[in-house]
Amino acid sequence: QVQVEESGGGLVQAGDSVMLSCVVSGRRTFDKYAMGWFRQVPGKEREERECVATINYSGDTTYYTDYVKGRFTISRDNANNTVYLQKDNLKTEGKAVYYCGVGSFGGTTTAVYIDWGRGTQVNVSS
Repeated sequence: QVQVEESGGGLVQAGDSVMLSCVVSGRRTFDKYAMGWFRQVPGKEREERECVATINYSGDTTYYTDYVKGRFTISRDNANNTVYLQKDNLKTEGKAVYYCGVGSFGGTTTAVYIDWGRGTQVNVSS
């Protein structure tokens, strides 16, 4: 049984930083899967989750959507089955539920992610 658990969200101020964490259990070959962070913004619950950042199995290749480039950093610790999203210079537009996904392969669409966490809410106030 696979479990994906995000943590680190909460109420923060614009301009602040936050670190999101995602721990995966039940995948003995965690180091063979790509990982991704996606978000669901308020009022868009019926739409597909937006890709924020992805990282390949070894951690040496990353992808960032344009609106977070230069501010966010995705990383992983395969020894502990964990992926992180360091978020700097937060903006009010970044208010969303952030989800962690386990990818069948690297990609920016939800279709290639086979396991999901329940999400962690990040509220950015001005």
